[in-house]
Amino acid sequence: MDTQNVVLFAVLSACGIALVAWFCLIIYRGTLETREGDQIFLDKAEEGLAQEQREIVARIERINPVIRNVMIVWIVLALTSAGLWIWQGLKSF
Repeated sequence: MDTQNVVLFAVLSACGIALVAWFCLIIYRGTLETREGDQIFLDKAEEGLAQEQREIVARIERINPVIRNVMIVWIVLALTSAGLWIWQGLKSF
């Protein structure tokens, strides 16, 4: 196997791993958002429910930058693999 093919395969593998991680994070955020209440009217006796909602919102806010960063890594890897593929094609032409 040629060295260029090995590099292309490695970049495509990393791209696939990043894509799977991104999908898993999106699914996790979706499950968190299903438990989040859009509008809740609570009195003093139900402060525990309000605290639980604040924790869910905090988790969602913590995971959003991670999702964005994984998406950026995936885009960079996809563009790199496309560039390598085109470069290999032009080189063998």
